[in-house]
Amino acid sequence: MEKQLLVIGMVWPEPTSSAAGWRMLQLLDLFHGQGYQIHFASAASKSPFSYPLTKIGITEKFIQLNDSSFDGYIRELNPDVVMFDRFMIEEQYSWRVMEACPTAVRILDTEDLHFLRHARQEAYKNGNKFEEKFLYSEQAKRELAAIYRSDLSIMISSFEYNLLQEKFNIKKEILAYLPFQIKTDQSINKVKTGFEDRSNFVFIGNFLHEPNWKTVQKLKTIWPAIRKELPKTEIHIYGAYPSQKVLQLNNPKQGFIVKGRTDDAIKMLAKYRVLLAPIPFGAGLKGKFIDALHAQTPSVSTHFGAEGMEINGLWNGFIGADDEEIIQYALNLYSQQEVWNNAVKNGKIMLSNFSKLDWGVDFLAQLNHVAGAIADHRDQNFIGQILWSKQFSASKYLSLWIEEKNRG
Repeated sequence: MEKQLLVIGMVWPEPTSSAAGWRMLQLLDLFHGQGYQIHFASAASKSPFSYPLTKIGITEKFIQLNDSSFDGYIRELNPDVVMFDRFMIEEQYSWRVMEACPTAVRILDTEDLHFLRHARQEAYKNGNKFEEKFLYSEQAKRELAAIYRSDLSIMISSFEYNLLQEKFNIKKEILAYLPFQIKTDQSINKVKTGFEDRSNFVFIGNFLHEPNWKTVQKLKTIWPAIRKELPKTEIHIYGAYPSQKVLQLNNPKQGFIVKGRTDDAIKMLAKYRVLLAPIPFGAGLKGKFIDALHAQTPSVSTHFGAEGMEINGLWNGFIGADDEEIIQYALNLYSQQEVWNNAVKNGKIMLSNFSKLDWGVDFLAQLNHVAGAIADHRDQNFIGQILWSKQFSASKYLSLWIEEKNRG
C-alpha cells in the first residue's frame, strides 16, 4: 500500500515567482520518487502562476482556516506524513493533525528561520548593528515552539542548522539539513556567452519578500557611483509582484530599468555580466545565486546574501562589507575580464560541489528512522511533550474560538 504525504501549504507553489516555489517542487519530487501518494492542501487562493500540481499526479485540496471541516478531511485521508509549509501553518493545523492522526510523522519545512530574518530586519530598520540579543524575540519563541512540537524540522541553511544547536540547544535528532537540490544539467544549452558577449548589471527577487525591496532601494542609492564610472552601463531589475513603489524607481535616463517578472531566470541571467545584490538582511539560501551559478553570471553581494552558500570561503565574485566595497567590487568585476573569468571558474567549482547525486538520501533515512520508532522519538523530545500539554495550547483554543465566532 502506498504511503500518503499531506503537505499543507501557506501558498500554492509558484516556481517562476520565487525560490520557495521551486524548492517546494523539489521536496514533492523527492517524496514522489519514494512512492508516496501526495496531497497538497492550502487555504490560500491560487494565482495565474500557481504550478498545476495535478499534472504531476498530486491531489489538490482547498481547505479552510479555523474550521473543523479539516478534521474530517485529514481523518479520512489518514496520512503517514504531514509537512507544514512554515511555522505559521504548523501553528494553525498541527494540533488538528495531532488529534486526528496521532501517529503521523509531522515535518516542519522552515524555508528559512523567520525569527532570524526578522531580527536582522529590525536591526537594519532601526539603524543598529545586528547583535545576538535581537534573536530572543516573541517570534523566536513561536518558531522555536513549532520546531519542538514537530518530529522533524527541515533546515535549508547550514548556518541556521548550526545556530539552532549551538545557540538554542536544540537536538540534531529533530533537525534535518536539506539544502537546495542542484543539478548541473540545468545549465546545459543555456549558457553560451562569455565576458565580451554580455553587458549590464542585473538584480532579481520576488518583491513580496521585504529583503528584495530593501536591496533595490540600496541599489538605487549606490547606482550613481557605478554609473559615473561606467556611463553607458545599465542595471535591470527583475522580479515577481513588483509594487507601484518598485515600478516608480524605473529611470531609463539614469540606466536604472525595472523589468518585472521573467519566466526563465537562468536564461535571463546569462545575458548579463554581473548580478549585483547588496542584500542588507535576510536568512536562508537565496535562489537568485543558485540561478546565477547555472547562468555562469558572477555575483557581488553581502555576507547576508552569501550565508550558507560559501564553500571554504569560495564565492563566484565578491562579498562586500559596506557600500564602498560593494561599489568597488562591482566595478572591478564588470571591467576586468581576468577577474570576471576567475569568478566564473569559482562558480563552476561551487556548482560542482553543490551537485550531489545523493541529495535527500540522508533526510529520507532520518525520516524512515523516526517513522519506525515514533513513540521513542517523541519520548526523547520532552520539551515537545511539554508544549503539547493543555496549558500550552493557545493556538488550538484561539482557533476554536474563531470558528465559533464565525458561526455567529
